[in-house]
Amino acid sequence: MKLNIEAIFLDLGNTLRVLVKDEVHMARARRKIVELVGTDENPDAFCEKLDARYKTYRKWAFENLTEAPESELWTRWLVPEFPAEKIAPVSVELTYQYRQSMGRRVVVDGGKEVVVELYQRGYILGIISNLIGSREIPDWMDADGFTPYFKSVVLSSVFSKRKPDPDIYLEAAKRAGVEPAKCVYVGDNLKRDVTGTRVAGFGMIIIMISPEELKEATITDENRPDIIIHEFRQLLDIFPAK
Repeated sequence: MKLNIEAIFLDLGNTLRVLVKDEVHMARARRKIVELVGTDENPDAFCEKLDARYKTYRKWAFENLTEAPESELWTRWLVPEFPAEKIAPVSVELTYQYRQSMGRRVVVDGGKEVVVELYQRGYILGIISNLIGSREIPDWMDADGFTPYFKSVVLSSVFSKRKPDPDIYLEAAKRAGVEPAKCVYVGDNLKRDVTGTRVAGFGMIIIMISPEELKEATITDENRPDIIIHEFRQLLDIFPAK
């Protein structure tokens, strides 16, 4: 396959980062949530209720390919019984803590080294991710030293549209200053990460999936990626120095 790629865009969840269940971390976040909301309900029980409501929100978001602003997420979907004038000002922090209540997100093995090497090889790097929060990713990028390497970061929580809407891919390419045909997207979801990318006209689609998951997957002409990899480090085998 002849490569004419100038920009490499990465998904986050299950691609560059993975979720680790850390009960101490999660419990701390649940306590912070009830404190912010101002309820005396049991943190575990309260967050179970949030999880059920979040599933309803996710269904709406998937159907409409839309991400609600954080204030709307909390005042309309997650805690509509609480005064909006109290919840809206703390909605960004609530979203951050709610994400933490699910676990800690850590970079995949070798992730930082691969990102740095691809950058040094001359590729423009970016992130395209469906995400409900606006604070988490900038904070993480700064803390882990990723910020200098990514020119274009488009999050559904900020852009309002979700994958697989092709507009989110086109916006990312525009911010990178690279035409879509010279962009590649690296994701983990055969449905969500292939269809929209293809419609947007990206030159290449790579899916990272475990051999076990691949055996269970159904690949069709619609969701077929150009390349399948099993480990993040394999990107270095695909993209030589420019």
